[in-house]
Amino acid sequence: MALIARLKGSLSKIKALFIRRKKARIGIYGPPNAGKTTLANRIVSDFTGETMGVASHVPHETRRVKKREGVTIRGNGASITLDVIDTPGLATRIDFHDFMQMGIPEDEARRRAKEATEGVIEAIKWMDNLDGVLLVMDAMEDPYTQVNVTVVGNMEARHLPMLIVVNKMDLDGASVDRIKGAFPQHTVVPISALNGTNMELLYETIAHRFG
Repeated sequence: MALIARLKGSLSKIKALFIRRKKARIGIYGPPNAGKTTLANRIVSDFTGETMGVASHVPHETRRVKKREGVTIRGNGASITLDVIDTPGLATRIDFHDFMQMGIPEDEARRRAKEATEGVIEAIKWMDNLDGVLLVMDAMEDPYTQVNVTVVGNMEARHLPMLIVVNKMDLDGASVDRIKGAFPQHTVVPISALNGTNMELLYETIAHRFG
């Protein structure tokens, strides 16, 4: 009887390996102004008609983690229901003077810098509660930044599934090859979150990667 019980237990574990996840909590990470909130809005809007936040050219416009639950995405016959987590831009240094250079008064600049710093800490803590990450990189920028390398290393250390989303492919001079060359061990999907370019491929990849 004990042997039969052990066999049943083993079969249950094997069966679980082949059961695809139907729901996942996915965090959208990356440096400031890579297009994280634009991507979050695109995903949520495409399947619910709603949006998550306000995208802006001003760095650190998103200074708190935002969550939208129950977004079922579909791509090429596959589907998965996501809790979409939009996080503040990760940065190694946040200086209120940078806000002042954009014409923001000092008091407001100091407040934004403080909130942005707190938001980065909050975003890092959220990594413990995720099933996967979309790491957004700007197709116009050098991928070898401290933020990108740190996030990739952190995800690898946590064995957390990750997709690299190369955004702003609609701009002249955009390059996905630089990022593929920098992180060849990871799946890379080039898109324009603003224009909706290649989103079907992204949805299909998300459904298969995180499902």
